Amino acid sequence: MFDYESMRLVWWALLGILLIGFAVMDGFDLGAAMLLPFVGKTDDERRVVINTVGPVWEGNQVWFILGGGAIFAAWPTLYAVAFSGFYLAMFLILCALILRPVAFKFRSKVPNPTWRSIWDWALFVAGTVPSLVFGVAFGNVILGVPFRFDDTMRMTYEGTLFGLLNPFALLCGLVSVAMLAMHGGAWLAMKAADPVAARAATIARGAGILMILLFAAAGLWTAFGIDGYRIMGAMAHDGPSNPLFKQVTRVAGGWMANYRAFPATIAAPLLAILGTAATVALLGGRHSIPALLTSGLGVAGVIATAGLAVFPFLLPSSLDPKASLTVWDSSSSHHTLVIMLGVTVVFLPIILLYTAWVYRILRGRVTIAYVIGNKSSTY
Repeated sequence: MFDYESMRLVWWALLGILLIGFAVMDGFDLGAAMLLPFVGKTDDERRVVINTVGPVWEGNQVWFILGGGAIFAAWPTLYAVAFSGFYLAMFLILCALILRPVAFKFRSKVPNPTWRSIWDWALFVAGTVPSLVFGVAFGNVILGVPFRFDDTMRMTYEGTLFGLLNPFALLCGLVSVAMLAMHGGAWLAMKAADPVAARAATIARGAGILMILLFAAAGLWTAFGIDGYRIMGAMAHDGPSNPLFKQVTRVAGGWMANYRAFPATIAAPLLAILGTAATVALLGGRHSIPALLTSGLGVAGVIATAGLAVFPFLLPSSLDPKASLTVWDSSSSHHTLVIMLGVTVVFLPIILLYTAWVYRILRGRVTIAYVIGNKSSTY
């Protein structure tokens, strides 16, 4: 049905959709965990926050699994380089994500304020660390990652965990933290009852304003302070998956080339800014459901902005630019991509329908009276 070039492009788009799905769906419960110590002043109020995400957070992580699976199967070279080079960063994320269910389960076991406060701050860490590290990872992709291949395609990574924590990457990490804090606050404004909802709306508005400022700063830094990557000469879009069969150079402001060549792509950063601004405005009027939707659009816009800027690169190499992984030279075989597309066409709608059904069943606000009256069935 599709030639090799088209299948590679389809899977690049699907990877972006899965990353956006993860950020939107799992992002609000990471954000809610970040806000837990600040929007809940009493134990019952914090239980309200926890019970807004308790029934759905595991289902939301399906998007994380799908994204990792798609990288493994559709972009195996990208998977090998990223998961090897970012090993310690991934380990931090996994530790934080493992801490979350432990905190959910253990917090309610002992009715002691100190015990519960410890687990509340554990949930804060479990929400903040992944949000920060994911943003730092995106920042390092834009800067270029220190890896190279030898003639036999053996990869060498020469970076360190602390090397990832450079100023630009930390700025991107702060964009991610502010973005998901806003998204989590919009979720709590819709799902929790007052006074938790009112506090969450106030914090989310501040996080949204901060996100716009940080996002603009990161965009200006990318445009004027970072060298982008550019493929020299023609490159076969249906050729073998070997990144060494091309020449790449670094160009000042190179990550802006796609926006200059295809003006329609400016819709992505505009969506990020306008979606966030709309969320801030809607939360001011306590229009919580529309605010959550516009917050999701803002999150999608941020991720799409980065993806469109670096296209066709997936993982640029700062050590050896020609080793950079692109959409055209790091995918699985055509046959594999076709089979995977068929599986995705079948199962992705099932996941969407199931998710919609779950959220419909669980609609309504979580109140203090509800968590007090259902201690045996709530966190």
